[in-house]
Amino acid sequence: MKRYDLRHLKDNFEPRMKEILEESHKPTETLIFLFEIGDFSPIQRSADLVKECGCELYNSLKFNEVDWTIVVKK
Repeated sequence: MKRYDLRHLKDNFEPRMKEILEESHKPTETLIFLFEIGDFSPIQRSADLVKECGCELYNSLKFNEVDWTIVVKK
C-alpha cells in the first residue's frame, strides 16, 4: 500500500495522479490519494481518471473540510 499526498497541488493534481497510476506497481497494489476538493468537481474527475488508467476505485471519502481521499487498486 502506498499513500500519495497531492494536496499541495491544489486543483491541478490530475497530471501527477495520472503519472502515478501509470507507473509500474505490483498488480494488486493499493494506492491512497489525498487531494483538495474545493467545489467537489475534482471528485468525479478523479474517478474518471482512475477508470481511464484501468484501475479500480475502492473507496472515496471526505477526509476533513477540504480534503478528499480515494483508495485505488492497481
